[in-house]
Amino acid sequence: MQAFRASQLKDSRKAYLEFLRTRDLSAGIYRLPAGGADPQQPHGEDEIYYVIAGRARFRSGEDDIAIGPGDVLFVPANEPHRFHEIHEDLELLVFFAPAEGSRS
Repeated sequence: MQAFRASQLKDSRKAYLEFLRTRDLSAGIYRLPAGGADPQQPHGEDEIYYVIAGRARFRSGEDDIAIGPGDVLFVPANEPHRFHEIHEDLELLVFFAPAEGSRS
């Protein structure tokens, strides 16, 4: 078993902090500042985002929605997606399956 304290994960200054990696799954915290830009490109893995904090819009494929705390987003592998119109600092819990970069 591994346990992670949210307070320790929030101390990082990195935009993306991976804190768990196995062959079949990886997890991290992704942060984008209010007014910032999301530079990510499509991933070769399925992805789930859980919005911890902040408000923004999210575009995935042809869909574009407002998102906020408590929202859960699923993005299939290779689908273009990004956060935009970031109104409040955004903090997201991110899961990749299989682990991020394993299908690159």
